[in-house]
Amino acid sequence: MAIVGKKFPSVSIDAISEMGDDLKINLFEEAVNKQTKILLFWYPKDFTFVCPTELHAFQAALPEFESRNTIVVGASCDTNEVHFAWLNTAKDNGGIEGVTYPLLADTHRHLANILGILDQEVEYDEEGNETYSGSNVTYRATYLIDETGKVFHESVNDMPLGRNVREYLRLIDAYSHVQKHGEVCPANWEEGKQAMNANRTGVAEYLSAN
Repeated sequence: MAIVGKKFPSVSIDAISEMGDDLKINLFEEAVNKQTKILLFWYPKDFTFVCPTELHAFQAALPEFESRNTIVVGASCDTNEVHFAWLNTAKDNGGIEGVTYPLLADTHRHLANILGILDQEVEYDEEGNETYSGSNVTYRATYLIDETGKVFHESVNDMPLGRNVREYLRLIDAYSHVQKHGEVCPANWEEGKQAMNANRTGVAEYLSAN
């Protein structure tokens, strides 16, 4: 179920800080109360394969997100204890030591179920009762949330496909341009490139120049 253009669910989820502190985070309230954008990225499971490459990639780009007034938050259905163990495992041993942004621990799968991002298929037994198949972990879903708590981007990758962190920086730049200037951003737009007015004259002028 797509939630682009809608408010992000206002629910509080367990999380852990880099120091191992247990937290409760409500991303909708974080965005609104702190007047910040939020990038939330879900990954399937701690101590796996593609996942640590993504967590380190977001960490490497963290100063760029922060310069854009954007908080980065990771999430999976693992517990805080498993998160903490992974945070204390060296990078050269497959760990995420050095990651400093918070990690949600949606162990009850409450938020993941609301978002509809679990690898879970509904089946029915002989009595007609619902049963579930699948791995019961999340796909690689990503959400960009603005300062009003509205989702302005969402995407979902299958589990073998790692994300391109630069694309999320580009999307934040584009959305910030729209917020500031009221123009729209055409295909392949990047910071510093020409945008356009959202009318027939605007598109005609842009296409004639490009």
